[in-house]
Order: sequence, then C-alpha cells, then structure tokens
Amino acid sequence: MTASWVHDPAFARDQPFGPQTLPYGVVDAGDGPQVAVRVGDHALPLRSVAHDLGDVADLVSRPSLDPLLAATRAEWSVLRARLLDLVAMSAPPTGATLVPLTDVRMALPFTVGDYVDFYSSRYHAENVGRIMRPDSEPLLPNWTHLPVGYHGRSGTVVVSGTDIERPHGQRRGSSGPHFGPSGRLDIEAEVGFVCGGPVARRVPTSAAAEHVFGVVLVNDWSARDIQGWEYQPLGPFLGKSFATSISAWITPLDAFAMARVPVPDFDHPRLPYLREDPPWGLDLALKVEWNGTVVSRPRFSDMSWSCAQQLAHMTVNGATVRPGDLFASGTVSGPEKNQRGCFLELSWGGREKITLADGVTRTFLEDGDEVVITATAPGEDGSVVGIAPVTGRVVPAV
Repeated sequence: MTASWVHDPAFARDQPFGPQTLPYGVVDAGDGPQVAVRVGDHALPLRSVAHDLGDVADLVSRPSLDPLLAATRAEWSVLRARLLDLVAMSAPPTGATLVPLTDVRMALPFTVGDYVDFYSSRYHAENVGRIMRPDSEPLLPNWTHLPVGYHGRSGTVVVSGTDIERPHGQRRGSSGPHFGPSGRLDIEAEVGFVCGGPVARRVPTSAAAEHVFGVVLVNDWSARDIQGWEYQPLGPFLGKSFATSISAWITPLDAFAMARVPVPDFDHPRLPYLREDPPWGLDLALKVEWNGTVVSRPRFSDMSWSCAQQLAHMTVNGATVRPGDLFASGTVSGPEKNQRGCFLELSWGGREKITLADGVTRTFLEDGDEVVITATAPGEDGSVVGIAPVTGRVVPAV
C-alpha cells in the first residue's frame, strides 16, 4: 500500500484519528470558519480540496455542517468515500492545506435544533435512585419498558473547550429554599448522536442510519443541589439547562461499523417498535479525567438502550426528527466504582471523597477544575476509531 501524503504520526490506523475515523468539524485558522476533517493532529479544510469532491462539494462549502446534515445517507457515504481516497493518495491534491490543530479555533459545528437527553444506563439509574430516593425502589416501573428521557435546552449546548460558569438556583435548606451558586456541580459523561437526513416522523429502528449522521461526546453538566430540590415531580430543569458541552468534531456513523453490539437483555421482551436487528449498541470505551487524573472508565456497551431505540421512541408519537437535532445517551456508568460516569455516583452523594493525583480531594467540582472526556471504538483490521474529546473548565459564578 502506498504511503499517504499526510505526514503526521497521529494519522495512523492504530491511532484514534487515522484514516479510519475522519471526523468533521468547523475550524477558523484566521481566515473565517470553514468545514474541515481531522487527520491526525491536523485539520484539512475542505474548501482547499473542493475541486476533488465533485458534486458533493457544495455540502461542505459553507461555514457550518448544516448543509451536510440536511443531505442524505447516500450523499454522506459518497463524500466519505472521496475523502478516504484523497487522504490515501501518495501526493497531496492540488491546493490541499493541512493546518495544525494548535493553530485553529474550533466552532460549534452545526446549528443545534431540538435536544433530548436520555437516561439509559441501568447502573447509573439504580445508583442515582439509591442516592436520591434511599427509601424507594431504585428503578421506577417504566424504566425497563421505554427509554426514559427529557427535552433539554439547545441554546446552551456549547463546543468543547468553552468555560462553564457555575450556575445559580434554588437549593433545599433546613428552614426552606435559598438562592445562590450551586455547591454540588457535577458532570455526566455521555455519548451524543447528531441527526441529519430528511425530516421524518415515527422512525423505526431499522431506519436509524438514515437519520443519525454521527457521534460526539457529551458532558451534560449538572447542578445536583438545584436538581435535587426541583426535579420532583416533573424532572430536570435549571439543574441541567445552564450548559451542555459537545465534541468539536463529529465522527461519522459509518466509522462504527465494527463497533456494533447488542444491548443487554431485560427479563421481559421489548415492545415491537423497540426491537432491533441488527443491533445498534456500540462498543465504546470512555475515559473521564478530573484535573488530569483518570477517575472513571465507563463502557458504553453496558447501556440498556441503543441510539436506534432512543430515536424510535423519541418519534413514535409523531414528533419529528430534523437535521441538527441532538440526542444524548444519558450518563454512561458500569457495575464497578471506577466505571461510574458522574461525580454524584463516584462520591456517593458527596459522602465519599475522591483523591486526585496531586493529593487534593474532591466530592463535586470546584472553581478552576477541568474535566476531559475521551472515547475510542474498535475499527476495521484492528484499527482504533476516535471520538473527539469534550473538555470544560469551571469558572466562578457571576
């Protein structure tokens, strides 16, 4: 096989952002935002190779991924095939420009439409139930029959690297509620699915690939003290809506062909509209770092509901899915303590301290803390498929 013209050690099949991945993002290297693909530790702006993309070049000619998301699965596949051919060439295409990632500013790559957050890890749901409702059954009766979710706030979805301001809100007090900055700021390590294709209603599990363009990592920041006071009886509101961070690069769904696995069974059959064949569970290995210390390694294969089942449930009542809609998996947690995907679980409601590498202890986030979530999946022929990290640093409340 001829060596690629991309001379970057990170652009290799045993690296997360080799030719098997090719995620899309929007970069600004000083000449305005434009669509690019990530090749190793570089960005390849697609404007510079538009003449080699043929009739799909217009899909990536704007300073946003919106036109690409509005295209079809067939067009996404054509574009990806042409990009795979381009990066495999022995000589660079005429005009091709590689820009180090350190020299670009990343933008939110698409206009977020509706945003839905699910609650699909049985381990997370049971842990949170035991922490927040210790005198009740940890799982409510509906949990094993449908993907529980809620509509979030798309206007506060931000790109990775954006600082997160500590939110204000009401909190429970011994003599009644009081108002102020959250003292129990938390993260939720999640996987997000970016929707595209034609507007549709009642999407069956068999059609998920026609309406899911790609995958990002999500940090659904959570103010647990605000949430704990407000969430009954209607669920999350101000404790969640202040910020949700997503990866700056979207890994195409096509890159995960070798990562598909069945979701765990329940002790009863799922309703027909929630059954799937072949399966859409994904074998993703997540890692959560808190100020540089790895505190958790959740596995997405432990999730009880797949993206196809979530999308089917989300639209079964006649609701639409549109290009730019985003839905997230819910916190990814596993059966072991070092697989818990949020600090509420890791600290067991703030009762158990977490020791970081520098010796400091934490239960929830302090101002100045930084969280980085990364993930990989198995690819073809032993390669590694990457999902771009999602990072965020907490800044003081205003």
